[in-house]
Amino acid sequence: MNKKAKYTLLAVILVLGVYGYEHFLKEEDKVEIVVDGRDVKQNTNEYFLPTSTTGQIVHHEGYSLSYSEPHEQAEWVAYELNKSHLSNTNFKRPYFEVDKAVKTGAANWRNYKNSGYDRGHLCPAADRSYSKFAYDKTFLTSNISPQEHNFNSGIWNTLEQKVRYWASKYDGVFVVTGGVLKGNMKTIGEERVAVPNQFYKVLIDTNSGKVKMIAFLMPHENSDKPLYEFVVSVDSIEKLTGIDFFPQLEDALENKLEASSSYKDWSFN
Repeated sequence: MNKKAKYTLLAVILVLGVYGYEHFLKEEDKVEIVVDGRDVKQNTNEYFLPTSTTGQIVHHEGYSLSYSEPHEQAEWVAYELNKSHLSNTNFKRPYFEVDKAVKTGAANWRNYKNSGYDRGHLCPAADRSYSKFAYDKTFLTSNISPQEHNFNSGIWNTLEQKVRYWASKYDGVFVVTGGVLKGNMKTIGEERVAVPNQFYKVLIDTNSGKVKMIAFLMPHENSDKPLYEFVVSVDSIEKLTGIDFFPQLEDALENKLEASSSYKDWSFN
């Protein structure tokens, strides 16, 4: 073999080596995603996940989210709340931590300091109290949104308790929740975390017979009104947010359920 042929062969080997290494790194990334997906299937029913308008879905132990970088919070957090998840365990509250799984960089908890707003959980810690690990995961900054204290501890807390009641009564519900990240909003902190003017919660029950849905839309203020006065159609929240909530459902069923604002199949007692 002459020198020219040897150099050509070495060049080819070098190129193949670099390509192989890059391919290996990409495969490693894929493996991490697959492993996360496998974990999620044990904790969150991916069939019911909404669409993401941001292109950034993150899966954690016990819940999934779609992160909106311009607003420095999740546009939605989704999770399954089964009867078996309900627990009276009182874990020690951990410190809030920045969610390192958010590729664009999640907001720092310091944005909330002295802002006048609570670090409002979207997936409540009480809904993941079946294990310390799942409980602690709810204290990631991707799972919080600025909430007025009286709202967070008032009507919003009342709704969260009602969701737990339904999870027990109907042997589980699937929950999607978040702030409406549209319109003119205040911001807090150096990273300008948006303060939603409204919050929503959408539920689907597939465990207690016929499939049913219910959706709530609440102004970001405390209220003495009964919960059923905040019931709206899923369609109306989709129009507000641009999110398609249950795209995997059969179209006829999805259209029928999402158009309704009836709450007669849900017990408010």
